[in-house]
Amino acid sequence: MGSRTPLFDEHQRLGARIVPFGGWEMPLHYGSQLDEHHAVRRDAGMFDVSHMQPVDITGADARAFLRMLLANDVDKLREPGKALYSCMLNPNGGVIDDLICYFLGADRYRLIVNAATAGKDLDWINQQATPFDVTIGRRDDLAMVAIQGPQARQKTAPLLPQAVREPSLALKPFHAVEHDGWLVARTGYTGEDGFEILLPADRAVALWRGLLDAGVVPCGLGARDTLRLEAGMNLYGQDMDEDTDPLNSGLGWTVAWEPADRAFIGRAALETRRNAQDLSCVVGLLLTGRGVLRSHQTVLIDGRPAGETTSGGFSPTLQRSIALARVDAGIGEDCAVEIRGKPVAARVVKPPFVRNGKSRISL
Repeated sequence: MGSRTPLFDEHQRLGARIVPFGGWEMPLHYGSQLDEHHAVRRDAGMFDVSHMQPVDITGADARAFLRMLLANDVDKLREPGKALYSCMLNPNGGVIDDLICYFLGADRYRLIVNAATAGKDLDWINQQATPFDVTIGRRDDLAMVAIQGPQARQKTAPLLPQAVREPSLALKPFHAVEHDGWLVARTGYTGEDGFEILLPADRAVALWRGLLDAGVVPCGLGARDTLRLEAGMNLYGQDMDEDTDPLNSGLGWTVAWEPADRAFIGRAALETRRNAQDLSCVVGLLLTGRGVLRSHQTVLIDGRPAGETTSGGFSPTLQRSIALARVDAGIGEDCAVEIRGKPVAARVVKPPFVRNGKSRISL
């Protein structure tokens, strides 16, 4: 039996199908994964993401420490509430985890790391922090709820503490507002607008029930995965891991090369591969033949292996099978994918497939 979030009883009350995920008991769906997916694309859906691990980094050396720890540069975060997406790398450039970092002001930062990697992440962070004047604080007192969709912010704002209602509606993407233990961020993992809210765990049920009363649809891990795949967003453990680096995971944009003297962990290894001619790339695949795309299927060009799918599945929005794939550079516009021993035709496209409720590719 895994850990349970503060909203576990609510999931059971709503008849959710509970599955193990990253050491937690989490809702896969509440009856129809398809309906939940469409609710997010068309109106508003909510996810219990309290299994994600908040970690507070505080102290006089907090900025210097994070500039060394992360491939992106927290020196970009100059105003309180601004957020940054980054990878945390090992010395070989492999991805230990991908995360969001929030600058909370006055030498205070908050990382949100993945549930399945939280243990190893914290061990790594604590090991690297030894020479620095910082305190690493695991925030197990917080819950986290993501509300996503075109109506998400309008339906959520009236339920927020008075002090953050108007500021939350004024937030720019990748910014947050903090008050009395709440952190309301205009971020998400679905390709839609919305909020990700960290709040005291004992307030989570009241927020969840208020959102239900406002017509926000509860959504599980199944819809979360199809939404992020349509949005072209990586999933740790599938699209990248400690054996792959940001450069061949479609995440080169998260590496801040300037200033040149910032010696972040993994930089030396990445520098040796930065301009490699044989560097693979990440593309989107749209299946044009019959079948279903899954992870770890071989991508073929003229019958020869040219890479493999990393994430794949059926797109409810496009009504087609789609995938992310790591392939040889210069793959071209057409390929095949080996499905059950047979090549099936596919088209190479640029992710994302869907953003803000609309297709970004021609069918």
